[in-house]
Amino acid sequence: MVDLSTKYLGLTLKNPVVASSSPFSKKVENVKRLEDAGASAVVMYSLFEEQIIHESKALDHFLNRGTESFAEALTYFPDFEKYNVGPESYLDLIQKLKDSVEIPIIGSLNGVSRGGWINYARKIEEAGADALELNIYSVPTDFSLTSMQLEDEFIALVSDVRKEIHIPLSIKLSPYYTSLPHFAKQLVNAGVNGLTLFNRFYQPDIDIKEQEVVPNLILSDPGDMRLPLRWIAIFYGRLQADLALTSGIHSGEDVLKAVMAGANIAMLTSELLRSGSQRLAEILEEIQNWMEKLEYESITQIHGSMSQINVAEPSTFERANYMKVLTSFDGKILF
Repeated sequence: MVDLSTKYLGLTLKNPVVASSSPFSKKVENVKRLEDAGASAVVMYSLFEEQIIHESKALDHFLNRGTESFAEALTYFPDFEKYNVGPESYLDLIQKLKDSVEIPIIGSLNGVSRGGWINYARKIEEAGADALELNIYSVPTDFSLTSMQLEDEFIALVSDVRKEIHIPLSIKLSPYYTSLPHFAKQLVNAGVNGLTLFNRFYQPDIDIKEQEVVPNLILSDPGDMRLPLRWIAIFYGRLQADLALTSGIHSGEDVLKAVMAGANIAMLTSELLRSGSQRLAEILEEIQNWMEKLEYESITQIHGSMSQINVAEPSTFERANYMKVLTSFDGKILF
């Protein structure tokens, strides 16, 4: 049998297929099913900066409400046996997962500003997480904010998180930076161990009947992996960081493409939401069958084989490919 084991964030994983942040990780029994189906690791659903701040303010309100009242007014205080702070439940779940499964559990924090909420990075480590993924999800709307200022703020944020923890740290990025390679290099210099490409921005829609802006979740399709595939192929061998490809992973073929481009792992969620956790076993079988057919002995043999530094025409990942794509249909126009 082909050896599918790989290294990611200092962890030895039994294969490169990882369940990314999703509702699956909210219940222990679901994570067990993912493990049984073959997932090599699971990324927790994200704990949001706003959620932590909201819960902290709420707790502060209940603890201080009535402090100017008479001493006997004990009913002002909450019932601590029933009072359950959301972020604390997240930490409890990590502990339960570590007691229930053998695969690595990667915590996830979603935030963009510096502040006390960053302390939860350390709490996630203390709860037993094997690594932490920091999800930088931001839509800048301040017209006076320059790209340099924005990136400097993120670098400072990452440095603050790095100081809080000793476990490996990865950053989940969006592709929307003026110079993505330079920014990625700055993150690595700030102590990041891995990069996850890319965060999918869930764009709002407009309901013209109700005249409302509404959220609209659209699951990925295989074409969505093209953008992270390109950048991982460019980053491979040039950054001292592990690489994870997320968005558009739906089959064994997609996982193989990701690894060939240079990804240590391929993360998926949409395919699991569509087809269930058992789809993982099918994907792993597809990978095994392909590699056995071509007589590969391990996944490491193809790792980075189709990256920019290893292909015969590296320009295919750059601007030169742009003209080829645009002219590919010149002779196929129907009248």
